Amino acid sequence: MKNLKLAILSATLALAAGGALAQMRIEISGVGSNQIPVAVAGFADENIAPQQISAIIKADLERSGAFKLIDAGVITSMSNIDYGNWKAKGADALVVGTVAKSAAGDFEVRYKLFDTVKQSELSQLNVARAPQFTRLTAHNIADDVYLKLTGIRGAFSTRIAYVKEYDKRHYELLVADADGEGEQMALRSNEPIISPSWSPDGTKVAYVSFEQKKPVVYVQNLINRARTVVANEKGSNSSPVWAPTGNKLAVSLSKDGHTQIYTVNADGGNLKRVSNSAGIDSEANFAPDGSIYFMSDRSGGPQIYRMNGDGGEAKRVTFTGNYNISPRVSADGKTLAYISRRDGNYQLYAMDLASGQEQRLSDSTDDQYPSFAPNGKYIMYATQAGGRKSLAVVSVDGRVKQRLTTQAGNIKEPTWGPFMQ
Repeated sequence: MKNLKLAILSATLALAAGGALAQMRIEISGVGSNQIPVAVAGFADENIAPQQISAIIKADLERSGAFKLIDAGVITSMSNIDYGNWKAKGADALVVGTVAKSAAGDFEVRYKLFDTVKQSELSQLNVARAPQFTRLTAHNIADDVYLKLTGIRGAFSTRIAYVKEYDKRHYELLVADADGEGEQMALRSNEPIISPSWSPDGTKVAYVSFEQKKPVVYVQNLINRARTVVANEKGSNSSPVWAPTGNKLAVSLSKDGHTQIYTVNADGGNLKRVSNSAGIDSEANFAPDGSIYFMSDRSGGPQIYRMNGDGGEAKRVTFTGNYNISPRVSADGKTLAYISRRDGNYQLYAMDLASGQEQRLSDSTDDQYPSFAPNGKYIMYATQAGGRKSLAVVSVDGRVKQRLTTQAGNIKEPTWGPFMQ
């Protein structure tokens, strides 16, 4: 079953949390360049399913900014497609599907994607899943459409994690679908929770909790909820991030008097210092090749540097502006996202690492904690407007922007989960 691990994780979190919590609201602005016109038909008999699958697919595709949606009504048959008719309506592609309920109670979803220009079938998918996985099935189909029409893997079926804060007395670590739906609680605490980071296989999250009245780094298994203390040294233990191999993390520790970067096994063993400066080194992030990007004030102010995963000489990466923090590298290793303070505003920037060319991606004034989608096409970050903290998503070209808000609590510290097979 496609995305079986994600389905198991979703079900486990739902059971442990006792059901879904309040959902987020998404506001979309801007459109992508060269939008692909797609007609998404209502799936035959989809009203028998818990959620309307075609509506979820449409919302995913619209949110991406890569597609122009064309009204298609309901199509009851996936054969004998009138390609000329759909091309005349302006659609380069057509999505159709059916839903049926099996004797075992599963919902059987069949889908096909047609190319109206070449008058051919591009893809098909047949999935049978329990009712609670209806949204996941729809996201899988949207992922397939995105891949077949853009050549880039879709990230609609991935998950995000973030922290919700209520009046500085109540904190929750939450996991949700990439669209903010299906929100489930992983941890609740009366003390702050910060810096969540997904493991490469998507089954664990590392984070910092203050429940011991000091910052301590934990790793939590999201399936069985078991927790492991990874770093509880003297002083501050902060900024955990997973290595691409998934067997170790980088953390920032002040055990030697000033904060430096260390690596540590996921079980808390084999602690090793990898940065060495007279200043503050923190906020490590692994690139796909295992090298580490990090923030350091060794040049007099916070800038972003790069070093090998086991330490060694560090080379400065950012040179524009006197305050650059929170480096994050895309999955292909080509783009660096970071927060830069300029003219008193903290804003999201992206740099092409080959050319050094940078682009400002946000127009707000208090942005934090960028995190790439696993396909590298979007960046999620925390922002603040009107006294409320919320999450925002922007495409790497800056054209498509989304804001995710909730009715209660401030949401912050996002991390976008990996692809799951």
